[in-house]
Amino acid sequence: MAAAVAAAAASSEAPAATATAKPEAGDEDSRDVRVLQSLRGKICEAKNLLPYLGPNKMRDCFCTVNLDQEEVYRTQVVEKSLSPFFSEEFYFEIPRTFQYLSFYVYDKNVLQRDLRIGKVAIKKEDLCNHSGIETWFSLQPVDSNSEVQGKVHLELKLNELITDNGTVCQQLVVHIKACHGLPLINGQSCDPYATVSLVGPSRNDQKKTKVKKKTSNPQFNEIFYFEVTRSSSYTRKSQFQVEEEDIEKLEIRIDLWNNGNLVQDVFLGEIKVPVNVLRNDSSHQAWYLLQPKDNGNKPSKTDDLGSLRLNICYTEDCVLPSEYYGPLKTLLLKSPDIQPISASAAYILGEICRDKNDAVLPLVRLLLHHDKLVPFATAVAELDLKDTQEANTIFRGNSLATRCLDEMMKIVGGHYLKVTLKPILDEICESSKSCEIDPIKLKEGDNVENNKENLRYYVDKVFSTIIESSMSCPTVMCDIFYSLRQMATQRFPNDPHVQYSAVSSFVFLRFFAVAVVSPHTFHLRPHHPDAQTVRTLTLISKTIQTLGSWGSLSKSKSSFKETFMCEFFKMFQEERYIRAVKKFLDEISSTETKESSGTSEPVHLKEGEMYKRAQGRTRIGKKNFKKRWFCLTSRELTYHRQPGSKDAIYTIPVKNILAVEKLEESSFNKKNANNCVEANEWIDVLRRVSRCNQNRLSFYHPSVYLNGNWLCCQEASENTLGCKPSTAGVPADIRIDIDEDRETERIYSLFTLSMLKLQKMEEACGTIAVYQGPQKEPDDYSNFVIEDSVTTFKTIQQIKSIIEKLSEPHEKYRKKRSSSAKYGSKENPIVGKAS
Repeated sequence: MAAAVAAAAASSEAPAATATAKPEAGDEDSRDVRVLQSLRGKICEAKNLLPYLGPNKMRDCFCTVNLDQEEVYRTQVVEKSLSPFFSEEFYFEIPRTFQYLSFYVYDKNVLQRDLRIGKVAIKKEDLCNHSGIETWFSLQPVDSNSEVQGKVHLELKLNELITDNGTVCQQLVVHIKACHGLPLINGQSCDPYATVSLVGPSRNDQKKTKVKKKTSNPQFNEIFYFEVTRSSSYTRKSQFQVEEEDIEKLEIRIDLWNNGNLVQDVFLGEIKVPVNVLRNDSSHQAWYLLQPKDNGNKPSKTDDLGSLRLNICYTEDCVLPSEYYGPLKTLLLKSPDIQPISASAAYILGEICRDKNDAVLPLVRLLLHHDKLVPFATAVAELDLKDTQEANTIFRGNSLATRCLDEMMKIVGGHYLKVTLKPILDEICESSKSCEIDPIKLKEGDNVENNKENLRYYVDKVFSTIIESSMSCPTVMCDIFYSLRQMATQRFPNDPHVQYSAVSSFVFLRFFAVAVVSPHTFHLRPHHPDAQTVRTLTLISKTIQTLGSWGSLSKSKSSFKETFMCEFFKMFQEERYIRAVKKFLDEISSTETKESSGTSEPVHLKEGEMYKRAQGRTRIGKKNFKKRWFCLTSRELTYHRQPGSKDAIYTIPVKNILAVEKLEESSFNKKNANNCVEANEWIDVLRRVSRCNQNRLSFYHPSVYLNGNWLCCQEASENTLGCKPSTAGVPADIRIDIDEDRETERIYSLFTLSMLKLQKMEEACGTIAVYQGPQKEPDDYSNFVIEDSVTTFKTIQQIKSIIEKLSEPHEKYRKKRSSSAKYGSKENPIVGKAS
């Protein structure tokens, strides 16, 4: 993992932050095109896992998501189950190239290393076959010889030599140049070396490179020589004489290993290249993907390790320069003004996508960026209300409207949650108070009355924090809540509570309650809470969402099915709770402008463990690295010796950050954050929070100052001006940082993928317009909402025309990309023999 620098003014101890490389832009002719990857999915559940041998057969399981061998996400632990139900969603940008997306199921072990039960490994090129489809995958065994990633740069030559006795001898020259993308070993760059073997029916000659220290991208640049045509005088120990070796049967095998020093060396992968690649050329040079180890005759059947149910959606977007997206962007931004809203381009996208979630994320971001979300969300919510028959079911479904509002709250409400809930959630997670009130789940020695008091204390504190937070609620949320309240009152004029339930169904049920039960998902906590804390948060969340809805709907009963929760909830059946909820809902659904408390109180943005490189001190001539706990707020970046420590070792005001940039991997040969996704998040949030700084550097050094000079430009002075331009600034908006070109490209891709449904919708419009009704089978268009067939038809025609024109530069870029990425190049390495 490459490092990045957060340069602070006058700091001898300024820590190195982390970052990742910008996405590759393809070939030089297409340098303005950005290739961006993202992954969205859900780890649903596992079943039929292998039990323990012995009386206690259950396991404590968790699952990880890995890019090759790098873990980028981890679920919470599900205790005592052979069919654990995880139900965890994830979404992240993928900041680097990868070969496999893997999911590992682990058995948690407190005293020893966690045991890997099995894995699901999917090649990058096969991800499209599973996109958006919930699928059961059989778990495969985890064998260290099959855990492979990276590629090798190799050159072969065949020379002719004349021996002392006058015979002609051919010599094979093997030049192993470099490797790229080798895995991290125990979280650190490996110490790789390679063995180079010439293998044939009657020989196996092996040679070895030097060990390269602490790098995932070693530069070997070593040459080995092999005699490949034996003279008749050559005799092996077995007395088997070889006159002429058949070059067709010879192959070069390269094995990569991590030097274990005092422990066993770890296999990193192998390639096999037949010598006959030189049949027509005197030399052959190419990049090869490393492959798993050849284990000979593997058993045809392995133990049934169980299955894992996954939903995966991988996307790769080729983002063109901004000028290409003008027409599509204009059409989408007109959507809130189209009457009816169901005839708008944005609504049509939601109708034709197989999964509405695919459409919602880019739509909400784009409309937010241009201040168009409030009118659009209001219009689609009004369409929802037309189909709502009972007030108590208002906004309870998963429609385009509710999903848009959910996504909006996640984007604009992130800081609001941190200001409001983070302090109390920290207190809950860091204490060990038991709050279990279910008699069946009580542990031995637990006092249910004490637990009930503990739970009430936490519920009261969370509740009070929420209802006192109205002045921190983002204006966008307040504006939409105001519209929802007005529309609900008009739809159900005889129900006095509906104006409150329309708002509470979002802010309590879909926002605060979800954040309480899953703080890790909303970046309110750095890790998953333990099982006892998860249970406490679940009980708090249930009570909070019921308080939010019950306070505005009914005083006489709660919605709990469990008797123990009904009894507990009686503590809150007081008029003051109802008044507090109504007052809060009144305040956040007004149209008055709110002043964010973030201007007076620092907003907590991110925290986590990273390595800090000393800027002044050295150890035996080298600057040391130490693991520290970093915290970033809207005002300062601090690091501490450990999580929870109140006293910072060092503090950098955000206004003093001069640059946040990616450094070359060779600078430190050490990764700074836990994984590439977290590193990407760190550099993103650091860049955003320091974007307005007046003294930002225009240039920086992409490498390190070592042994009297900068490794990047060889300048001798440590204070010399940087040799590479710093990242260009973009509009400063700490809360919402949206790449509108990327979002528009995603929408273009969705329209392209859904073109068949778009055509069916177009045909349905024609049928309705001509026959004034469903003369054909209803299924032909009954799944579409078409209120105005003429306007809808016109919009579809515009969409098709724009998508067709936008496809031309995409196709042109794809052709350039495929022609430039020659098979065997670093971008398109050869896939060698698979075992």
